[in-house]
Amino acid sequence: MMAEIVHVVLARWSATAPDHVRETARTIARSLAHRIPGIIRLDEGPSVSPEQLEGGYDYALAVRFRDAASRDAYLPHPAHQELVEVFQTALETVVVFDIAAQ
Repeated sequence: MMAEIVHVVLARWSATAPDHVRETARTIARSLAHRIPGIIRLDEGPSVSPEQLEGGYDYALAVRFRDAASRDAYLPHPAHQELVEVFQTALETVVVFDIAAQ
């Protein structure tokens, strides 16, 4: 059986990113699970951790894929690219980390 993949994106919004652009990005992100095959679950939003160890990152997107092939098909998918384009105008920095789910 192939391992599910968890795709984690940590982002820091630019100080100049308007609220409406941030909300557009969040709306697009939430829509991905309905637009891209192979997504099992998608969660996104600001940190709610009481530990306050976010390291300056203020937004996260976690996408669980059926398998690596689903993740690979997601990357060039037009819906994902729509999100990438908005992120490029609104983010100061981003980290992407994928893990094989247990």
